[in-house]
Amino acid sequence: MSTERRPGGTGGGDLKAIEALASARESILGEIRKVIVGQDQVIEQLLTAILADGHCLLIGVPGLAKTLMVSTLANILDLSFNRIQFTPDLMPSDITGTDIIEEDPATHARTFKFIRGPVFANVVLADEINRTPPKTQAALLQAMQEKEVTTGGHTFPLDLPFFVLATQNPIELEGTYPLPEAQLDRFMFSIYVEYPSEGEEKEIVESTTSAYVPDLKKILTGEEITGLQNLVRRVPVPDHVLEYAIRLARGTRPTEDSPDYIRNWVSWGAGPRASQYLVLAAKTRAVLRGRYAPETDDVKEAAHPVLRHRIVTSFNAEADGVSAADIVDRLVSDVK
Repeated sequence: MSTERRPGGTGGGDLKAIEALASARESILGEIRKVIVGQDQVIEQLLTAILADGHCLLIGVPGLAKTLMVSTLANILDLSFNRIQFTPDLMPSDITGTDIIEEDPATHARTFKFIRGPVFANVVLADEINRTPPKTQAALLQAMQEKEVTTGGHTFPLDLPFFVLATQNPIELEGTYPLPEAQLDRFMFSIYVEYPSEGEEKEIVESTTSAYVPDLKKILTGEEITGLQNLVRRVPVPDHVLEYAIRLARGTRPTEDSPDYIRNWVSWGAGPRASQYLVLAAKTRAVLRGRYAPETDDVKEAAHPVLRHRIVTSFNAEADGVSAADIVDRLVSDVK
């Protein structure tokens, strides 16, 4: 009996594309290292999300090169890039665009013309996304989910591939508007950007205070990325890997059959979108390493960035000093 699901199978052309992508991954990492020191895991997760056609939320204190990392990646991948600085007075039309009145010089007839906002780019950096009110945050929801913008009764498709990479400062709470769970669920990954090591920080200071200007090469085009996203979808998934991903996601939900610690520490668990993203991330990680099918270890690597922002902890967890990351750790250890 076959242990793999093969919708359409993986043809010889796909196998060659997987091998080429594994080589391209090394080239991409090499180009990014010309600008970014360290943060290999963050870069790997960003690349995984892009090839899985997902969005990312980067969480870290100021000065850790989150914005520079995203803009550098967009440059290497030959994608259009726009940055939106989220502030309390930002309006939805500042993101999606607005209608202006345009007069025909010959007939003097007036018509409305839609001026596209910064969301019309391949890579949109939503800088400090939690600094703007929910009404403006919601302007990104349709774009993130349906890859289109509706305004003035008209719907405009976005350029593909399309990614929202949002940043959030975890230490400043004054003047911020926490993202609602519905919007958090739109992000495939929640990525924590940590402080560099002492050696990395020395290298950062040396390079950024010198006259060094990196010469970046384009590695992949938008069309090639779209093709690779389709390739990831065609990668077969062994049944045991699929079942493991589903068990992990379902394990976060406090039900009658859940372990005591889940019922005690979790108010709401991850939905079905988490299972989907765990499988997509595992498939992408395998392909990036030149493998033709994912393993359970690929699912484990994706567990933290996929699950931690989808778990709503209870007051008991807060009282016990337990975080969503601690719960994911225990689940990965317990779920066989």
